[in-house]
Amino acid sequence: MLELTMASVSGGDAGATAGMLMADAPSDPGVVLRVGRDRAVCRLATPDDWLFVSRVHLEFLCAPDGSWQVTWLRGSQPDPSAEVSLALAGIRPQPLQYGATARLPQGSSGELVIQDRTGPRSVNVGFFHER
Repeated sequence: MLELTMASVSGGDAGATAGMLMADAPSDPGVVLRVGRDRAVCRLATPDDWLFVSRVHLEFLCAPDGSWQVTWLRGSQPDPSAEVSLALAGIRPQPLQYGATARLPQGSSGELVIQDRTGPRSVNVGFFHER
């Protein structure tokens, strides 16, 4: 099972957990969880006017072996207006490149941060991958 939590943080709200959203999915091959502005396809949706987040920004996909991976999907623009970092528990955050995919080790936990390049706003997505 993969469990996700998401908090949209703006300016002075850093550290606040009000409005935190949650989603989970079984580790069945082909299962997908998405994060973005499009509520029709994303289980975790950001505010509509946060245009630094794509309609579908992050996609978590369960592989045939039950492991999970996350992809920063390319949007309609050649250059993104956000930066994404991935931090596994106990490891320093690393950038996740635009269009790149990272595997999430079984039993791992951590956080992805979608940071607005133009202002003090971020979307923090925590994850826990059960064994």
